[in-house]
Amino acid sequence: MKLKWLPLLMASSVGAMSAHAACTTDAELLVGSYTQGKSQGIYRLQFDSESGRITPEPLQVFKAANPSWLTLSKDQSRLFVVNENGQGQADVVGRVSSIAIDPKTHALSLVNQVKTLGEEPTHSGLSADEKYLFIANYGVHEDPGGSLAVVPVNADGQLQPVTQISSHQPSRVNPERQMSAHVHSVVTSPDGKFVYASDLGADKVFVYRYDPVANPEHPLVAATPAAIELPAGSGPRHLLFSKDGKHAYLTTEMSAQVFVFDYDNGQLKQRQALDLAHGMPAQNRAAGAVHASADGKFLYVSYRGKANELLVFAINPANGELSEIQRRSVDGDHPREFTLSPNGKFVLIANQMSNEIVVVERDPVTGKLGKTLQKLAMDAPSDVKFIHCP
Repeated sequence: MKLKWLPLLMASSVGAMSAHAACTTDAELLVGSYTQGKSQGIYRLQFDSESGRITPEPLQVFKAANPSWLTLSKDQSRLFVVNENGQGQADVVGRVSSIAIDPKTHALSLVNQVKTLGEEPTHSGLSADEKYLFIANYGVHEDPGGSLAVVPVNADGQLQPVTQISSHQPSRVNPERQMSAHVHSVVTSPDGKFVYASDLGADKVFVYRYDPVANPEHPLVAATPAAIELPAGSGPRHLLFSKDGKHAYLTTEMSAQVFVFDYDNGQLKQRQALDLAHGMPAQNRAAGAVHASADGKFLYVSYRGKANELLVFAINPANGELSEIQRRSVDGDHPREFTLSPNGKFVLIANQMSNEIVVVERDPVTGKLGKTLQKLAMDAPSDVKFIHCP
């Protein structure tokens, strides 16, 4: 049976540059977006690593419905995209797409797409062996709520139907946002043995052992303990492991905090908790994305709400603890995601509500952010990822 939505995901070229244009700089940028407005999907853009500027004319526009989160394979031959669809949208079915990246031209082409068996899939992560894609179905509405879905990935990048679904009990602390589970991210441990699902609705990070040998269709098994408890009403969002794999950093969206954990064989032991809000009212708190510099010396956190800042922290190499060294405006509204350029000299911020990608200077030595170099108009950007030229 042919499905009606497949034609919407065909790649198209725009502007003078063909989708098959040769790579002319050392980096290109992929931008995912929400498509309820003017955006058409995924934008492939040229980035100048010396000047820090994005060429406004896209190399390619890949049409897709709400491609809000982008996950690259290790060799960058595959791009996995969650289509954050749900109730009240043109497509009410949550989906995930596999996209091939041409090794020479970086042109994107659809491999296939499957349902995520949940609404508003908002994040995904690959297993260490890249045989499974773990999907965070956020599920905005109380019914059906959120879930964790497991999608097998063939060697050729083909996605198979969901083989495992896990749901969690909500905390119900916040009657508006926590009456059901809302899985916001899924991350694999550095050793590849464990998977962590941050559930905003449950105030917990759920821990699973990854064991595909025992049961290939259900590779995730609840660990002991099965979850990490967070403060009531905190709303865990994104988890990031440190460069050395000894620590992990967690943002809590609703309480606007960053938690530091020590990591050892699946266990996360809390070491530090930092308040990002500095007295800001609860309704204005909205911590978001978290990323570290490639050298592992600095941590960056986006703070949305009324603040709209990037916070910069120095990482203590001895114990992983954080110390704040800078707060810097994102020069826009609602920094949903951001990324550091491959050379570490720039930070690119996806300001969802002000419809722009903002490029900011970064000092690789001090970690601090400098002046704004560019504001590129982009409707509802949600994620930014670099791909590198061959």
